[in-house]
Amino acid sequence: MKTALKIFAQWIAVFIMLPFTLLFFLLGFAAGKDEAISTLSQLLSLLPGKVGSYLRAGFYRFALKKCDPSAVIGFGTIFSQADTEIESGVYIGPQCNIGLCSIGTDTLLGSGVHIMSGKGQHNFDNPNVAIKDQGGEFEKISIGDNCWLGNGSLIMASIEKRCVIAAGAVVTSKTVSNTIVGGNPAKKIKDI
Repeated sequence: MKTALKIFAQWIAVFIMLPFTLLFFLLGFAAGKDEAISTLSQLLSLLPGKVGSYLRAGFYRFALKKCDPSAVIGFGTIFSQADTEIESGVYIGPQCNIGLCSIGTDTLLGSGVHIMSGKGQHNFDNPNVAIKDQGGEFEKISIGDNCWLGNGSLIMASIEKRCVIAAGAVVTSKTVSNTIVGGNPAKKIKDI
């Protein structure tokens, strides 16, 4: 019965969010999908509580490349890239900033986690050109299944399955499966 009620609530959320979904596609056509997702995610991030989480999931399941209906997306969380993928059982805590990434099944993100679109987003090699005008390269970060990213961690590289990232860690290079990492830059603490 509980599962049936959740599925019903998920479809109600889809219906309620239909105007925002249509607006996303219109804005995406006019200004690009990334601009549309960034704009609307800022607005929708302000919907509080469990109702807000259901409504966000109802929108993102059509606006992102993939978002499983079971995803929990916390208050204040914003997305900057429409090519993001969220698998089933994912929990994204409040006030996260999610860039271009794929988040695996049953992964948990604590509050204030930032997943950047790689570590090459900003070039700064030419001293005669403003940094903001030098461009950069976006990389799709992969977060494996069954991971836990602690509060305030900064993710700039892929994380393999079943990893724990300590609170406040700065991940600048790919992690190995079944490990705990922490620090700045993040280093292996121990195997799980």
